[in-house]
Amino acid sequence: MNVEQLGRQAKQASVELMKLGSQVKNKALALLADELDAAITPILQANQQDLAQAREQGVSEAMLDRLTLNEARIQAISADVRHVIKLDDPVGSELESRLLDNGMRLSRRRVPLGVVGVIYEARPNVTIDIASLCLKTGNAVILRGGKETLHTNLVLVEVIQRALKKAQIPPAAIQYIEDPDRARVNELLRLEQYVDMIIPRGGESLHRMCREHSSIPVIIGGFGISHMYVHESANLSRALDVIVNAKVSRPSTCNSLDTLLVDASIATSFLPQLVPVLRMHQVKLVAEARAYDCLPESDDIQRAQAGDFDTEWLGLTLSVKVVDDINEALAHMRAHNASHSDAILTESLAHAEKFVNEVDSAAVYVNASTRFTDGGQFGLGAEVAVSTQKLHARGPMGLDALTSYKWIGVGDYLIRQ
Repeated sequence: MNVEQLGRQAKQASVELMKLGSQVKNKALALLADELDAAITPILQANQQDLAQAREQGVSEAMLDRLTLNEARIQAISADVRHVIKLDDPVGSELESRLLDNGMRLSRRRVPLGVVGVIYEARPNVTIDIASLCLKTGNAVILRGGKETLHTNLVLVEVIQRALKKAQIPPAAIQYIEDPDRARVNELLRLEQYVDMIIPRGGESLHRMCREHSSIPVIIGGFGISHMYVHESANLSRALDVIVNAKVSRPSTCNSLDTLLVDASIATSFLPQLVPVLRMHQVKLVAEARAYDCLPESDDIQRAQAGDFDTEWLGLTLSVKVVDDINEALAHMRAHNASHSDAILTESLAHAEKFVNEVDSAAVYVNASTRFTDGGQFGLGAEVAVSTQKLHARGPMGLDALTSYKWIGVGDYLIRQ
């Protein structure tokens, strides 16, 4: 496979894509959703092949969940594509316009980024999410999924290509690097002549590798330790439901809860209430000393070891710590990579405001589950990634985050004095 050739083809396709109006792009998205619905059987067959290989290789249950597609999930993916059709196309919209003293009308107009390279692991729905968002915003994209979902992704790319051809859009608008050799990733990271942005979706090692080896701007995100602080004023009976949802509704996702911080004034009464509720969902606890002393002896409760509070669990394990107050909670979060999704449970408006102001994360919640950090939940349609950096885009990246802008100055044969 010649990755440089993919880059050249993507660059040329991006020139054609930027000319397309919203009507043409929306027609292509409708065709894509229809093709997905029609291809459920071959997609599931390919996915079963990937799952079988993953089980043979001893892949964890959390990872298997990320790999798995079923009919309901495929229908949800096609529904997300149809939702993207309904969203406003940001391309061509004006961010601002003003008349300068020199007589020039100056404006900023949204434009596509150009060519986006996306490197991702495990979740095959990402293939369609990225394709639909890039198509809507007029960006060409080069995809490189993980070897764990190769068969599924190849079928999904066939579905995408059929939709593009029916819509008379260049197939090179959405391409896939089929070779699982990591050398192909390194080649993609050096295609600054053709690719405008790299978006990795996966674990910390993938992000670090892209950051260290890419000659192209990289969006960092998709991982981080998610925290929830239970303040002494919280409604404790209602807090249980929020904690359970944040931890177990889909524990393999990056917005699931990793660390629970409990105010010392309520720890001895609240933590024993929490144990049986989490045990019903097979959640194991790793607790620091003060929290451990508040908990009953049990095989599913262990003392925290070095590094546990820096671990993104992506499964049914939860770190627990007792803190003296909100200041200690905030200090713990700053020390342990609170950059993704973090929450406070409280009835105190002052403490809620303090938490929101001082937590330096992409998404911060008051009395709500961390599981809401998602493009669909935020009304963005699908998402191309969740950015935890501060430049260009932050949080779930929807359509606007896949655009840049250009300055446009209009004069009447104006010259600079």
